[in-house]
Amino acid sequence: MIRFDNRAVPIALLAMLIDAIGFGIVLPVLPALIVELGRGSLTDATRIGGYLLVVYAGTHFFAGPVIGSLGDRFGRRRVLLASLLCFAADYALMAFAPTLAWLFLGRAIAGAVGATYGPANAIVADVTPPERRAATFGLLGAAFGGGFILGPAIGGLIADLGVRAPFIAAAGLALVNAMLVLTLLPETLAPENRRPFSWRRANPIGAFAPLFNAGGAAPLLVCALLWQLAHMVFPSTWSFFAGIAFGWDAQAIGWSLAATGVSMMAAQIWLIGPTIRRFGEGRTALIGLIAGMIIFTLYGFVREGWQVYVLLVVGALMGLVFPSLNAILSSRVDAANQGGLQGGLASLASVAAIAGPLAMTQTLAAGAECGVPGAAFLLAAALCALALLVLWLGVVRGRAGGLRSRAPAGG
Repeated sequence: MIRFDNRAVPIALLAMLIDAIGFGIVLPVLPALIVELGRGSLTDATRIGGYLLVVYAGTHFFAGPVIGSLGDRFGRRRVLLASLLCFAADYALMAFAPTLAWLFLGRAIAGAVGATYGPANAIVADVTPPERRAATFGLLGAAFGGGFILGPAIGGLIADLGVRAPFIAAAGLALVNAMLVLTLLPETLAPENRRPFSWRRANPIGAFAPLFNAGGAAPLLVCALLWQLAHMVFPSTWSFFAGIAFGWDAQAIGWSLAATGVSMMAAQIWLIGPTIRRFGEGRTALIGLIAGMIIFTLYGFVREGWQVYVLLVVGALMGLVFPSLNAILSSRVDAANQGGLQGGLASLASVAAIAGPLAMTQTLAAGAECGVPGAAFLLAAALCALALLVLWLGVVRGRAGGLRSRAPAGG
């Protein structure tokens, strides 16, 4: 039975779920909208889709630590509320975009205001004992996976109303989410744990200072970066890959993304807690990385659509990686700096999201032109292998402090 240490946690989970539904709704139709506005081929749209992600990630890279530091200064609730309202405006802008330039503007706005994941993680860190953080971080991942069950499926269905209809629905969901946060979410950061806002700390480098000062964080950060680079193959290429490799339409893409969400949520709810209790956080991350390397390689050679659903089952193990790494890192930062940590991790993710889409979409497009549509997944497998090597060396030689610690006693 799931036990929450504070009523803010289930509300944060609900906010994450609704936000993921809104994000997932638009994915099945994004390639079609880019093709419509850009008047090009699906391969051309793949490259443009990568550029859109880079714009989002580039602005978020600089804004992420600011959002995290603002949360440490003014509390999580205000920051989360502001982000959701700005996301509603972003989806509305994209829904009525007359040209590709408007899509790029919308992505820049979304990147500047951040997303719900950083504030939601900070809320969990505020109110959850260290020994249960990994499992609760996993529930946040499960909420995101739940959104990926409902969102793409809904988006594929309402795509019959037009390629812009899912964006309008996403804007409405973001507004509903903002109202829930406004009326139900309590503030989780105690006044005595707040710290003054500092521009020196609110930058992509300064946000990592607490980690580096703690010692032993560098291998974890390198591993997290490599893993996030590899994992960018899904959000940056999947809708395009499915269309190129299998000829799927918006509904088929939506159902495949929904199945991915089921896989993610199952891993986050039922696998993370027991696996960490059995093996500890570091070895749990290793298991996820091994699974990722294998699955990415197999995706590189998949030729039939039904094979995707077979791979999704084993691919659920990939959901073990980031919650485990996040739990190790969060245990090394005090209460006053949890928001800064999550902001720094958001910026780390943005670094991956700047380089990842460029590498993945261009590799996908080039591979498709050469008859190898799965080339981007082979690149992801190589990056995953590097992340595995970094974490393995940290475990064996004890360089990433805490990786060899025994599994937590709590649950």
